[in-house]
Amino acid sequence: MKLLFDKGTLILDEVPASLSIPPEFIFDNRVDKYRTPGYRYRWVVEYFKKNRISFEDRVPAYQKLQLTSRLQFDPHPFQREAIEAWQANKFLGIIELPTGAGKSYVAQMAIELTQRSTLVVVPTLDLMNQWYDLLSATFGGNQVGLLGGGYYELNSLTVTTYDSATNHMERIGHRWGLIIFDECHHLPGPMYAHAAEMCIAPYRLALTATLERADGRHVLLEDLVGPVVYRKGIKDLAGEYLSDYEVRKIRVRLSSEEQVEYNTARQEIDSFIREHSLSLSSIEGWKQFIIHSSRTPEGRRAMLAYQTSRKISMGTSSKLRALESLLKQHARDRVIIFTADNETVYTISQTFLIPAITHQTDTKERKAILEAFNRGDYSVLVTSKVLNEGVNVPEANVAIILSGSGSVREHVQRLGRILRRREGKHAILYEVVTKGTVEEHISQRRSKHDAYQ
Repeated sequence: MKLLFDKGTLILDEVPASLSIPPEFIFDNRVDKYRTPGYRYRWVVEYFKKNRISFEDRVPAYQKLQLTSRLQFDPHPFQREAIEAWQANKFLGIIELPTGAGKSYVAQMAIELTQRSTLVVVPTLDLMNQWYDLLSATFGGNQVGLLGGGYYELNSLTVTTYDSATNHMERIGHRWGLIIFDECHHLPGPMYAHAAEMCIAPYRLALTATLERADGRHVLLEDLVGPVVYRKGIKDLAGEYLSDYEVRKIRVRLSSEEQVEYNTARQEIDSFIREHSLSLSSIEGWKQFIIHSSRTPEGRRAMLAYQTSRKISMGTSSKLRALESLLKQHARDRVIIFTADNETVYTISQTFLIPAITHQTDTKERKAILEAFNRGDYSVLVTSKVLNEGVNVPEANVAIILSGSGSVREHVQRLGRILRRREGKHAILYEVVTKGTVEEHISQRRSKHDAYQ
């Protein structure tokens, strides 16, 4: 009997009539063979060996490596504990550590420990390039390849994006003995999960600072990569391994004109919600609001009123005055300003002559701005959501949240941007909230994390 890799799946070929088919396999009428997803490879091999079933394994195309790190650092105790916990779980599982705690170094330890062809999967091209530089410096550029952003260079160690991994895994899923999912909260998405399912890698490591998803799909990760084997929070590491920090909330008020316009918009929304017995306190309630608002002119007016109320509460002129005061107070610090939308980013950029980064900023300009910020040529930059994750700004010590979503993950990620430790650094996160508006509820929702308690 032969075990084969076929388009992200495993196939049993030349099966003896007497064989009891493993429960993971189902019969595929198209090819008259038994088939199971590629990520079941480890389980299948262990099943055959345990039951002393003879088979010819033609699946793996990965290599045993002989890598030695060029960068010799003593890991922090928590990093050593994390990799030992992963090893104790048979090289499977999730490690949850805060931003700035050195998750990438834990991944390097895993690569050196397993010595297998490795695929690192990341959410953005910027992170892909960062990982490429990191692995090249650690193990040598001749060992590292790229898949994505116009590159198709498979090597012993290869870095790719979730998009590219999903697109190519059915052809390359048998080439990796170790797969590392960085920012693994992206993985359980309906499409990205296929990247894990089509890969045979018997060793799997997932890294994140914020595991839970609002849609609850993070529970799928245990099947795809293993359980959480190690977890440390921001408060566990602050002071010794991350910067000391404090969170300050600043409340501002709407102007009289803004208040009138806001109240009018809220009355329109509340009337529509009552009429249709809706609630906006949950994802399902929000979905129903979108569905109902698309069906009638009254619904469309309610949606427009919602957008108006949100724009007023998050973009009130009082926030710009508060921002001006904070920038004067922190003139000697390295400050990142976060907003919920690009329009506010560009308004702040033009008003205060501050460099801006949005999804519209091209790669070279973004790189130049971040390098200038880290050098100190720029002391302030403003952004919307694109710097929430996957960016290295170790010199930043002040974050100003002018607006954002109710996502706990986003709020924790923004705090994480200013927590990389350096001597004498004390980080401050300001949250500017409009009093008497729905933004107070949003602020309460996103602060439900022990880092803010």
